[in-house]
Amino acid sequence: MATTTLAEVTAELAALEDPKAREVNARHGDDHGVHLGALRALAKRLKTQQDLARQLWSTGDASARLLAVLICRPRAFERDELDVMVREARTPKVHDWLVNYVVKKSPHSEELRLAWIADPDPVVASAGWALTTERVTKKPESLDLPGLLEVIEAEMKDAPDRLQWAMNHCLAQIGIEHAEHRERAIGIGERLEVLKDYPTSPGCTSPFAPTWISEMVRRAG
Repeated sequence: MATTTLAEVTAELAALEDPKAREVNARHGDDHGVHLGALRALAKRLKTQQDLARQLWSTGDASARLLAVLICRPRAFERDELDVMVREARTPKVHDWLVNYVVKKSPHSEELRLAWIADPDPVVASAGWALTTERVTKKPESLDLPGLLEVIEAEMKDAPDRLQWAMNHCLAQIGIEHAEHRERAIGIGERLEVLKDYPTSPGCTSPFAPTWISEMVRRAG
């Protein structure tokens, strides 16, 4: 399928549309109706096609954008191009895939992290916090962890949902990965009580930071 056209791919996506899947996804704020397994299978057939990925993204369709993320070449995007794409990605799944599958692999990720974490748009800021969490886990050198904890303590309680979730993830990872900050991270979580009552399925770990931190540390022995 190396010469597949945009029209052919969008027709196939339309054929894969499942109204029931769209209904389920809509409950989570997403607006696509193609099963993710079907998207991944299509991406596997298409392989990497950067030009087609850009065309799919430009349609504005959520399923097309998810497919674009899967077949693109992350390092081929310019810094400003990624900035525009994150601002266009308003639904959770498209936003999450773009950040995790593309931006995190970009040579511009650190520059974008610094720009986005202070952005007035809470969805864009959540991308900055997601990139910060990645650094907390994999490359914490030169990060001001006490400073991050101060910002989280001051701002997470009243942050919009998606930004709050991203900040909470960062709080948990600081506590999990950095023993010297663990007590403070747990204390912040206990005081703010963010996601304390979040419904958690049996066998899953609560996103409430003190519980999350304690469970992951326990598992690590």
